[in-house]
Amino acid sequence: MSTETTGGHLRGRSSGDGVTPSSPSPAASAPTTTVLAAPAAEPPGGARAWLVWAIAVGVYFLAMFHRNGLAVAALEAQQRFDVGPAVLSLLPMVQLLVYVVLQVPAGLMADRIGPRASLLMGLAAMAAGVAMFAVAPDIRVAIAGRVLIGLGDAVTFLNVIRIGALWFPRARYALISSLTALVGGVGQLSSVAPLSAALHGLGWMWAFLGASAVSVAMMVLVLLAVRDRPQGSGDTHPHPPVKAWASIVEALKARGPRVGMACHAAVMAPYTMLAVLWGYPFLVEGVGLAPATAGLLLSGLGVGVLWISPVLGALVGRAPGIRRPFAMVLVTLFGVAWVSLVAWPGGLPPTPVIVAVLVVSAAGQVMAPALSFDFARDGLPAHRTGVASGLVNMSGFTTTVVATVGAGIILEAGGGFQAAFIPLAATTAVSAVVTVAMLWRYPRP
Repeated sequence: MSTETTGGHLRGRSSGDGVTPSSPSPAASAPTTTVLAAPAAEPPGGARAWLVWAIAVGVYFLAMFHRNGLAVAALEAQQRFDVGPAVLSLLPMVQLLVYVVLQVPAGLMADRIGPRASLLMGLAAMAAGVAMFAVAPDIRVAIAGRVLIGLGDAVTFLNVIRIGALWFPRARYALISSLTALVGGVGQLSSVAPLSAALHGLGWMWAFLGASAVSVAMMVLVLLAVRDRPQGSGDTHPHPPVKAWASIVEALKARGPRVGMACHAAVMAPYTMLAVLWGYPFLVEGVGLAPATAGLLLSGLGVGVLWISPVLGALVGRAPGIRRPFAMVLVTLFGVAWVSLVAWPGGLPPTPVIVAVLVVSAAGQVMAPALSFDFARDGLPAHRTGVASGLVNMSGFTTTVVATVGAGIILEAGGGFQAAFIPLAATTAVSAVVTVAMLWRYPRP
């Protein structure tokens, strides 16, 4: 019996030709002892793993804080840089585009230099970008600062969940991914009150310089406490570098990352598009809700569904068999919901139906990490999951950008919100069909 290791799991293979010595010797007639290769041990997890992840996820919290900070400072930015809404909109759009474009390069970097170095580089870029934004004399320098923030933001999420892959057992990966997304969501929501208070109490420059200083302090914590993998994990030797194109091809050939990409495009994009730009105008101008009611509905949904993510992550970790049927039902529900919204005869559906679509979309957005990134782990060793995670993240954000820009073009041409959401409904429906088709014969855990 000889053995081979594939993706960290031991497989047995019988050998029928026996052992034929090349020359006779006394040892040749002795019983042959077959040494079986031990399967790669899974990381143990434990308190040290949770500490490392907690500091790493603090970086993601900061990234989301910086990403959402512009929304709080939009009016002050318009006055400070003396620009109109159209030019001001370049700030978040440029940052988002940088984030999308860098997902695969960030994944490659994560696989090459490891999460600790990647997080340190991301923090340095964010600290420099926020400081530049604080002292920017004009809109051009402000845009350059937001580009740096986008650079730092682009590497954080992938490396935090990669720390989950390297420090925790495989069964905990879905939970770690969902908890990471939960902390990021809290970071996004929590930026409003403290940054608004700092802007009014300290002024523009000192408020953002203070935010930059927090990023520098986080760099010190990462430097002191975060390591790429547990000490004595048996994986201390550097893996041979894999060429960039080979890494991408490897990820795309594996069925798990492809399922993760399709699932993420279907369930992550709809509510993200609404939260980024079009949700509030749609509810006020399209549905006719009062501004206060529209804001309360969006904020309430954003907060009210956060608990779903860790619950689903824990369930997937305990019973991985639920991923496949759950994902198939979820993406089908998304496709039907958004096609129904844009195809409803006689105009927009009744308000209760619209609210139901929003609830499903908000819940699906927080479920996405527990499903999409867990699928992306299938078929790949833990030390080469960065590219796969980058591809999954890029699929969701690319779909968001396409749907957001498409809605803007249709609205600019005079169409209503029902027509404006056709690009989103189309991408969601196509992604749902692709996901179901790939999961139909997906191997069971």
